[in-house]
Amino acid sequence: MTTPKFPAYFLELLEGVQQKRARTVIDHILKYGQITTQELKDRYGYNHPPRAARDVREQGIPLETFKVDGANGRRIAAYRFGDPALARRGVLLGRTAFGSSLKAALVERFGARCHLYCTPFPERELQIDHRVPFEIAGEAAAEEQAHQVDAYMLLCGSANRAKSWSCEHCPNWQAKEAAVCRTCYWAYPEEYEHIATRPIRRLDVVWEGDESVDYETLRTLAGSREDLPEFVKSVLRAHLQAQGLRRDGRT
Repeated sequence: MTTPKFPAYFLELLEGVQQKRARTVIDHILKYGQITTQELKDRYGYNHPPRAARDVREQGIPLETFKVDGANGRRIAAYRFGDPALARRGVLLGRTAFGSSLKAALVERFGARCHLYCTPFPERELQIDHRVPFEIAGEAAAEEQAHQVDAYMLLCGSANRAKSWSCEHCPNWQAKEAAVCRTCYWAYPEEYEHIATRPIRRLDVVWEGDESVDYETLRTLAGSREDLPEFVKSVLRAHLQAQGLRRDGRT
């Protein structure tokens, strides 16, 4: 495939991207003209290709998504550069663009812990994330909030991947209403009304160190890992009922 020629300012913008996943996508497209989700998985080991594409877009690089035939004959997604005129020059949006001062401010405000899992992590393992995804809030909001600590959160890698997947499969990903995100668990787990527009509640519990013994005990009593969430709920219901805090009498 013949790769198109790009203007010098666009190539300069591409050259300035250092974030590893974004760099991988950019270099591949520059060489081959496009990159497929299958190549991102099989060749580069990225099990969540949309996340890699999002890394590029967050650096201000326009990407187009289109469909091609995969190795098994099924239609799969592929990415190529969009119109260079749409590139956002001078706006640092990727995760590596966040300064160390912002992370320090977040740690000071919220502690060195994952904001979703409420679990302590070494600072180097925590990633800065927009509470409201850039794709929803837009460039103007991102620039306005650049120095607002409360507009960001610290997440461990697992929580960040879970949030990315849920957000990208949320109906609001197309509607792009920031107000919907601001009442979502993924943006404000401390006070929310829904999770990706669904009226549900979520609690992520992590057993760490010696606590893993309690987890294994619960899993044994539940009978299987699949039954464990409902079993834990039943234990909590029984406790609340014994304390007189559950009014409907369900067990």
